[in-house]
Amino acid sequence: MSFTRYESLNGRTVIVTGGASGIGAAFVRAFAESGARVGFLDLQEDAGAGLAAELGQMFVRCDLMDIAALRGALEKIRAALGPAAALVNNAANDQRYDFAAITPEEFDRTVTVNFRHVFFAAQAVVPQMKELGFGSIINLSSVSWMRGIPRLEAYAAMKAAIVGFTRTLATALGPDRIRVNAIAPGTVLTERQRRLWFADEAAIAAARAQQCLPDMIAPEDIANLALFLAADDSRMITKQCLSVNAGSF
Repeated sequence: MSFTRYESLNGRTVIVTGGASGIGAAFVRAFAESGARVGFLDLQEDAGAGLAAELGQMFVRCDLMDIAALRGALEKIRAALGPAAALVNNAANDQRYDFAAITPEEFDRTVTVNFRHVFFAAQAVVPQMKELGFGSIINLSSVSWMRGIPRLEAYAAMKAAIVGFTRTLATALGPDRIRVNAIAPGTVLTERQRRLWFADEAAIAAARAQQCLPDMIAPEDIANLALFLAADDSRMITKQCLSVNAGSF
C-alpha cells in the first residue's frame, strides 16, 4: 500500500509534540518522508533520541507541563530549523479515573497534560507563522468526548475543549492565512494502548465491533490526515474537526 507525498511540505519546518512514540512517532516519520524539517518534543529521551538519529530530524527533550521549558524548546527548534509552517499538538495521556474518586490534583494534572500545553504551544508558534505569511495548526482531539467513554470524563472534557479552542483560534487567525484544524482519532492500537487497555483479543474484537470498517486504525492513518492538513492541498480547510474512526459509533 502506498500513500501520497505532499511536495509543498518539502523543506518546511514542522513541530510535533509528544513525537517520540505512538501516533506522535508516526507523525514525525510521515513528515520526514515528505521532506519536512521536523522538530519534535517529548519527555522520553531514549526513544526520542533514537527516532531523531534514525530519521535525521531534531529532538528536544521537554516536559510539556512546564510552559517556560516548552517555550524554550520551541525557540530552540526555531533557531535551528527556521520558523514553523506547521504545528501538530499531539501530546496527551488518556489515564482513566473513577469519577467518584478523582481528586482535584488528578483533575488539574489531566488539564495540564492534555490541554494547557496545546494552548501555549500555539501561542508561541503563531508569530512564526505570521512571519511566513501562512501556517497550519493541527490539534489532536479524540472520539472520547463524542462517544462518552466511561472513566474518561476529565480527559474527554479536555479533548472537547480542544475542539472549541480550534474553532475559535481558526476564526482569529484566518486573516493571517493560518489554518487551525483538529483530528479526532478513533481506537488506535499503539503499543501503549495494547499494553494498558487492549491486552487481549476480546477487547480488540469489541473495538472492531464498534466500527463500520473491519481493520483496526493504525497510527499511520492519523498521520496521513495530518500531512494533508499541513500541506497546501488543504489550503481552504480550517475550523474543522475531522475524525479518523473507521465509522465507529
